[in-house]
Amino acid sequence: MDAIKLYDEVSVRCSRLTTRAYSTSFSLGIRCLNSKLRDPIYSIYGFVRFGDEIVDTFHASDKKRLLDKFRHDTYEAIADGISLNPILHSFQKVVRNFGIERAVIEQFLKSMEMDIDKKQHDQASYEEYILGSAEVVGLMCLRVFCNGDDGLYHPHEAWRCFPED
Repeated sequence: MDAIKLYDEVSVRCSRLTTRAYSTSFSLGIRCLNSKLRDPIYSIYGFVRFGDEIVDTFHASDKKRLLDKFRHDTYEAIADGISLNPILHSFQKVVRNFGIERAVIEQFLKSMEMDIDKKQHDQASYEEYILGSAEVVGLMCLRVFCNGDDGLYHPHEAWRCFPED
């Protein structure tokens, strides 16, 4: 195995480990997927888990600064096609390979930012928060399920990505 493939594998392993450590149910669900889909989904989960950890766990730190750095590092990894952060490295590969849109990533990060300060929501802010913290994660996964094929990617008709038996 060449050095970059080794680094890619180590990065995906970090995402797998993160998923398995944080979510038994999501890990079990991933195991039900076709083996070609598993690593990209682990990589998405690793990314969103680390983003969520910034706002839910690191109470002694400047969460806004950490999230801004995470945002910057995410977009830099996507632009460069590499990151020394193995979670971001595996995620950027999925973004690039499956065509995950920047707007979807940004909506996720915006919801994480909302989580730092906003503890009470009106209906509109609640819907925006749910869009970014849950729905867009599903859209990222849908890109993988559709293999990045825009012809199959219909967010409101997700069933189109799954072949009939």
